[in-house]
Amino acid sequence: MAEQNTTEQFDNDEISLKELILKIKEWYHFLLTQWKLIILMGVIGGVIGFTYAYFQKPTYKAVLTFAMEEEKSAGGGLSGALGLASSLGIDLGSSAGGAFAGSNLIELMKSRKLVDKTLLSPIEVNEKTQSLVEYYITFNELKKDWDENTNLKNLNFPIDADRSKFTLQQDSILKNIAVEIIKTDLIISQKDKKVSILSIEMNSTNELFAKIFCETIAKETSEYYVEIKSKKSKMNVDILQHQADSIRAELNSAISGVAAATDNVFNLNSALNVKRAPSARRQVDVQANTAILTQLVGNLELAKVTLRKETPLIQIIDRPIFPLEKEKVGKLKSLVLGGFLAGFLTVLYLVFTTLYKKMIA
Repeated sequence: MAEQNTTEQFDNDEISLKELILKIKEWYHFLLTQWKLIILMGVIGGVIGFTYAYFQKPTYKAVLTFAMEEEKSAGGGLSGALGLASSLGIDLGSSAGGAFAGSNLIELMKSRKLVDKTLLSPIEVNEKTQSLVEYYITFNELKKDWDENTNLKNLNFPIDADRSKFTLQQDSILKNIAVEIIKTDLIISQKDKKVSILSIEMNSTNELFAKIFCETIAKETSEYYVEIKSKKSKMNVDILQHQADSIRAELNSAISGVAAATDNVFNLNSALNVKRAPSARRQVDVQANTAILTQLVGNLELAKVTLRKETPLIQIIDRPIFPLEKEKVGKLKSLVLGGFLAGFLTVLYLVFTTLYKKMIA
C-alpha cells in the first residue's frame, strides 16, 4: 500500500514538472511573438537612461576630518588649588562635562542653528562678496521661480543683515534650504566611538559651495563649541579681572591720598595729632587694598589657568582640496540599465495583461 502511494506521488510530481515546462515554453513562444515591442521599449528605456546621465550634473564631495582634544581634569597641584579656592567660596569654573561629546556633537553640527549661521557666512566669488545662501540660490537658479511671486521677487540675504529682523519669507526660504542640506547633502560621522575624530562630508552640484560650506560649518562649530565649553570659566575670569582693576584703581587713589595728606601736615606742630588723622586713614586704605589686590591677582591667575585647561583644542586633520571627488552616473551604465528595466517592465506588462484577459474570458 505504501509503495502504491509513493508511485502515485512520483507520477503527480512528474506531471506537475511537465506542465511547468510546457507553461514556460508557452510563455517563451508568446514573448517571442512580441519581440519587436520588447526591443522597442528597451531602446526607448536606454535612450531615456542615456539622456538622464548626459544632462545630470555631477555631484562633488568635500570631506573634512578633525579631532577634538580637551583636558579631562585639572590634575595634580591645580586640583588642590581649585579645591582650596572652592572651600573659600571662590568659584573658578568647572568643566562642562560630556554635553558635546561624541554623538551629541554630531547632532550639534547638523542643527538648524549652525547650518543657518554657515549659510549666512560671507563668501567671495568673482571678486564679489555675498552670503553663502545667496550663492546657493544663484547656482541653483531658484530666483527664476520667484519672479512671478511679488513677495519673493526682490528677496535677498545680505551678509550684514540682522538675523532677528528677517521677514517671514526670508525665514521660510532659509529654513527650507537648511532642511534640504541637512537631509540630503550633509553627512557627519564618527569612525569609532573610542576616538574623537569626526568627519564632515558635504555633497553639492557646485564644487566651490561644497568646499566652502564644509570648512565654514567646521569653523562655526568650533567657535560655538569652545564658547559653550569655556563660558563659565570665562565669566569668572572677566569678573575677577573687573574686580582687580577696580581695587587697583582704589589703591592708586589711596596712595595719592596718602601723599596729599602727608603734604598737608608737613612741618606740622607735633602736638596737633588730629591733623594727621586723614593721612593715617589713607594709609589704612592702602594696606587694605594692597592685601585685597594681592588675593584677587592670585585668584585671577588661577582662573586663567583653569580657562586654558577647559578650552578644548580643535585640530583640523584633513581639509577638502580642489579638485574634489566627483560622482556621476556613467552614460553606458545608464543606457544598459534603462534598457534592461524598460524591457523587463514590458515583459511583466505583457504577462499580466495576458493572464487578466484569460481570467475574464
